[in-house]
Amino acid sequence: MADKIDKVVLAYSGGLDTSVILKWLQETYECEVVTFTADLGQGEELEPAREKARTLGIRQIYIDDLREEFARDFVFPMFRANAIYEGEYLLGSSIARPLIAKRLIEIANEVGADAVSHGATGKGNDQVRFELGAYALRPDIKIIAPWREWDLNSREKLLAYAEAHGIPIEKKRGQASPYSMDANLLHISYEGGILEDPWAEPEEAMWRWTRAPEKAPDRPLYLELTFERGDVVAIDGEPRTPAQVLEVLNRLGGEHGVGRLDIVENRYVGMKSRGCYETPGGTILLKAHRAIESITLDREVAHLKDESMPRYASLVYNGYWWSPERKMLQEMIDASQSSVNGVVRVKLYKGGVTVVGRKSEADSLFDANIATFEDDAGAFDQKDAEGFIKLNALRLRIAARRGMKF
Repeated sequence: MADKIDKVVLAYSGGLDTSVILKWLQETYECEVVTFTADLGQGEELEPAREKARTLGIRQIYIDDLREEFARDFVFPMFRANAIYEGEYLLGSSIARPLIAKRLIEIANEVGADAVSHGATGKGNDQVRFELGAYALRPDIKIIAPWREWDLNSREKLLAYAEAHGIPIEKKRGQASPYSMDANLLHISYEGGILEDPWAEPEEAMWRWTRAPEKAPDRPLYLELTFERGDVVAIDGEPRTPAQVLEVLNRLGGEHGVGRLDIVENRYVGMKSRGCYETPGGTILLKAHRAIESITLDREVAHLKDESMPRYASLVYNGYWWSPERKMLQEMIDASQSSVNGVVRVKLYKGGVTVVGRKSEADSLFDANIATFEDDAGAFDQKDAEGFIKLNALRLRIAARRGMKF
């Protein structure tokens, strides 16, 4: 028998899965359901979700525009860390989940709910991300994960349940996508279908945000990105909010074929999963951020950040955004960004992002008088290098004299 639940807040998309979950919660737990739909910039009309929830008898419906909060408080802090999971993945899905969990708990507190629910499966990472976030923000919350409870484990069974219970399922024009997709301001992801064969090349028709690089414009596009404390605040001199930065860079990067990715990643639950991603804006941001850091960060600070990055990225990927260790790393990272100010010029061309200029009037540590190959007028005494090298070679020379083999 299901635990007694009076009211539950459901993360609701309006699609087949969560619509079935909505009805299943009402039947199984005999509870009131509150729906929450987040606008994270996925580019879809969200009002149909409201109408469908009303049709299914829901009285309290939340549809929240979280685009600016998502970009400002989640995406931008992550990019200050230059976070990449397993050397390639820009964490587009991972970074959205802690915000959804946060809002689920806020709504649960507002409406007096004793549980939250989500549509993540028992095989994926999202169940971990949602639930770790929820427990971190409200330790006593009850979490209902229907995919771990019911026997509706196929699309056919879900459709049959929907038909039997009068759940409206829209028939979209044209052929339905064979992929499981997730989109927000940072990226769009694709899983399933032919992608389950890691040898199969993705179909060109799959990609939605980016042109094929070979079909991108034959002339490059130059952009100037202005940074303040590690965040982009203007594009080509025009001030932009964080969400606007992502929107503009996604559009321009997509036109030039930037940001496609095809990887096999290691999920937290233990399996390998093949996924394809489009992250045009994020790809440009990462390249530009590293460029401005290259002239404004001290060498050892930059290296310490690089050493910490894989740990930070794993925390985000595995759902530990609200953990004390991620917050501690974030404070260190944010402290390093006080001098990360200036302008980076990038060139977009045929799928590539090339940094072609960087400058910082007040915070640059680059000294042309020292770095020059020409006469430096005594700014650097090259004779000093001899003692520096001998001191650093001392242990190697001692070992060699003792006949040690390496």
